[in-house]
Amino acid sequence: MVVTKEQEEFIRRKHEQTLKLRNEYLKQSSNPFRHATGEGGTVFDSGLARFQAMRVSHIEHFRPTGHAFRTGLFAVVLPIAIYAWMLKSERDCREQKYRTGQVAYKDRRFKFV
Repeated sequence: MVVTKEQEEFIRRKHEQTLKLRNEYLKQSSNPFRHATGEGGTVFDSGLARFQAMRVSHIEHFRPTGHAFRTGLFAVVLPIAIYAWMLKSERDCREQKYRTGQVAYKDRRFKFV
């Protein structure tokens, strides 16, 4: 596999950044005077904080698109509508059998006696 100069430079910068972040984490996590800073027991991760802030404010940046509409339709509306139709058709079929006398009263699932 041949690596170009640009790819090699990118890999080197990424490795340096990884080492820098690792060393910073080790430095903060092994600091014996950390309790004096008022922080909790975990190291503050700015990337995680940005991700959580993005998740909270996601609705403010939502754009209604066709893809979002289809996702909502197929994930929420359609399953509920299909389930309601199945329940209705099954109950109508059962009610028709009760009304025509095909099911004796003693064999019905719900009775008053």
